Amino acid sequence: MTWLITGGAGYIGAHVARAMAGAGERVVALDDLSAGFAARLPEGVPLVAGSAADPALLRQVFAEHEVTGVVHLAARKQVAESVARPTWYYAENVGGLAALLDVVAEAGIGRFVFSSSAAVYGTPDVDLITEDTPCAPVNPYGETKLAGEWLVRAAGRAHGIATVCLRYFNVAGAAAPELADTGVFNIVPMVFDRLTRDDAPRIFGADYPTPDGTCVRDYIHVADLAEAHLAAARHLNAAGAPGDLTVNIGRGQGVSVRELVTLIGEVTGDTRAPVVEDRRPGDAPRAVASAARAAKELGWSARYGLTDMVESAWQGWQLHHGR
Repeated sequence: MTWLITGGAGYIGAHVARAMAGAGERVVALDDLSAGFAARLPEGVPLVAGSAADPALLRQVFAEHEVTGVVHLAARKQVAESVARPTWYYAENVGGLAALLDVVAEAGIGRFVFSSSAAVYGTPDVDLITEDTPCAPVNPYGETKLAGEWLVRAAGRAHGIATVCLRYFNVAGAAAPELADTGVFNIVPMVFDRLTRDDAPRIFGADYPTPDGTCVRDYIHVADLAEAHLAAARHLNAAGAPGDLTVNIGRGQGVSVRELVTLIGEVTGDTRAPVVEDRRPGDAPRAVASAARAAKELGWSARYGLTDMVESAWQGWQLHHGR
């Protein structure tokens, strides 16, 4: 088996490459390096620079590396940007996936792991989100992930490709400082960025129907997420694995934004009080995963807690931002 990891030099992709290669899987990374860095990849994992939507390049990579499975992470993933540029997001996330699946089918590749998102659920009013919770995304990013799932399953049925769709909840942390997220689009680095600029953290809305009035979320360590991809790949390698599986990847534990900001203050030593601003459109009061299906079907469960996530992310932030 050789697995192609698209977006393999990105924050999540490099963690997946490290986990899979470290477990003895043969992997090759494909990344256009618009957000990824070659230095993130472990020694011995080849990197092909280019687009996962380039059919000629895909055919070359599939043949040269004898690819037998694909882990597809390459995508645009900023919610606000998706609202501002919806047609581009559909072209990149859905059109690019369609181009990839065409070549996957043409090459006879029979295993495909798709990076999806809890954004497919929208704002469900439930204590725990199961995979059977109705999907009602509230932004174009979430829509493209749901459409991507539909496309993956349809291609799987048409071409005999066994598929797994992984619905990530909120990803944080780093397996090593050099692998940390360098963007400022998720809540943990956003708070770090505010503190580094000597600004107070921001909380968007403190009047939600939750214990402390702030949104409650499920956070997953990126190293645990990487192990989930390894488990999905091995699930597809196993004889008799079902052809279509969709699973949540989370801890099943809710943490409020205020609790998270307080923990970040304790880890960084900057405990100034956050500034409360207006709610953001589309924020659900609570979004916490049921991780039961991942445990049952993949034999996977999270090992790391929230303190591990914040401490490892802070070490990476200091490395990359010189504090």
